[in-house]
Amino acid sequence: MKYQNDFRGVLKMNGEFLLGVDIGTYSSKGVLVAKEGKIIAQHTVFHDMAMPYPGQFEHDADKIWWSDFVTITKALLQQSKIHPSRIISVGISGIGPCVLPIDENGIPLRPAILYGIDRRSTKEIKYLERVLGKEQIFQKTGSYLSSQSAGPKILWIREHEREVYEKTRWFLTSQAYIVYKLTGITSIDIYTASSYAPLFDITSLQWDENASSYIVPVNRLPQVYWSYEVVGTITKQSAQETGLVHGTPVIVGTSDAAAEALSTGMLINDMMLMFGSSVFFIVQTSQLKKAKHFWNAPFLDKGIYSVLGGMSTAGSLTKWFRDNFAMEKEIEQENTYEILMKLAEKSPPGAKGLILLPYFEGERTPIHDPQAKGVLFGLNLQHTRSDIYRAILEGVGFGIYHNLEVLSEEMIEPQNILVTGGGTKNKLWMQIVSDILNKEIVIPDTKTGASYGDAFMAGVGSGLFHNLTDIHLWIKNKQVIQPDPKAHEKYLSSYHIFRSLYKVTKTLMHKI
Repeated sequence: MKYQNDFRGVLKMNGEFLLGVDIGTYSSKGVLVAKEGKIIAQHTVFHDMAMPYPGQFEHDADKIWWSDFVTITKALLQQSKIHPSRIISVGISGIGPCVLPIDENGIPLRPAILYGIDRRSTKEIKYLERVLGKEQIFQKTGSYLSSQSAGPKILWIREHEREVYEKTRWFLTSQAYIVYKLTGITSIDIYTASSYAPLFDITSLQWDENASSYIVPVNRLPQVYWSYEVVGTITKQSAQETGLVHGTPVIVGTSDAAAEALSTGMLINDMMLMFGSSVFFIVQTSQLKKAKHFWNAPFLDKGIYSVLGGMSTAGSLTKWFRDNFAMEKEIEQENTYEILMKLAEKSPPGAKGLILLPYFEGERTPIHDPQAKGVLFGLNLQHTRSDIYRAILEGVGFGIYHNLEVLSEEMIEPQNILVTGGGTKNKLWMQIVSDILNKEIVIPDTKTGASYGDAFMAGVGSGLFHNLTDIHLWIKNKQVIQPDPKAHEKYLSSYHIFRSLYKVTKTLMHKI
């Protein structure tokens, strides 16, 4: 593996600003940040997600990923009135792991297959477990194969879209495609490569030749780097398209959750809990773990590691409720979700006995069941929209509590829980989660999340900062939410039903 720090000699240290852009499931966000951490400008672009078939989720890489990046960059430059020559370097993150096949000219051959919410590769997972060995895969990659694994999705393309597979020169993830468009260089960071199980060996930090023989040749996979390393500079063509300056350094970048975790100031033994369309969490560790119910991977730099997990739905459930149950006058308001939050406040803790299993798109950790289904249990004629919406918020909280229980069984006990993402705007939801967990949760003051982490990593790659722990030079204030022990006691009885409900309905779920 070749680490590429050859660009430090051309870094524009006379610059004053760092650019960070994050490509998300339903929106992309960008920030322009001054060297001391002050946000100078920020911009958000919203987009849709395609679902060609049930359980399959895709993005058009050019119409969404690249278009969003260009739109955001131009908006930030116009908003800030800053000349692009004053930008030191650029960092990008994106949803991941995604699978995007591009040809030798860099043209996408199909829409990108998204991360763990896409469940199309169930048969491919079973095949790879049979030929490679389930336990052998875990020992080498730190993860059992699941809908989060990118390797089976590449195999799915090989099996179902052979013409696309044969034309593919590179398989890239989301941020890697943006970096390629900017620099002409294919790359992937070590953290994201770890999600390409069973293709990546987390001990040697190399693509695995044996596993690749069953899926895709290693020469169609990009070179691996640490997330903050500068991989190239902006080309003349991308400079014309984006408004950035030719020669501006670009780092490798990483998946959105990792950049988000960095933006919280997470340290060893801390947990980052990200509320987006789904829930994703990272526990940072000083040693490589082998937690059986989760994913284990190197993190953003040498000597730091992570235990990862996630639920398939969170914000997508509140969006589902809004789209299907909110009144027209509520949807027309800019503060729709604030209105719905006040609606949920009318229902007491426990939602009058309503319990929701949030498995609307299967579930990731800790049950790893792509065939799980959503359940709303306990309805009677006295229940209202308020109770149903509160049950949604509580159901996600119970799912998080389940993950923490299993982490504890794996001897992993997070010291601090740092919460980030769009869901943190819902104060009631955050209090519900704190009460269910019976733990203090901390919300960093910076709300820009992953794009802020991207900008900081760009600063590390450019030599502006010594290492990733210097993020504390940027993070100033934090909001702390304290749990209500009495509410926690009330939630425990509902939680026990929550756990039992999946067990007794699992067989029926799989028949639907």
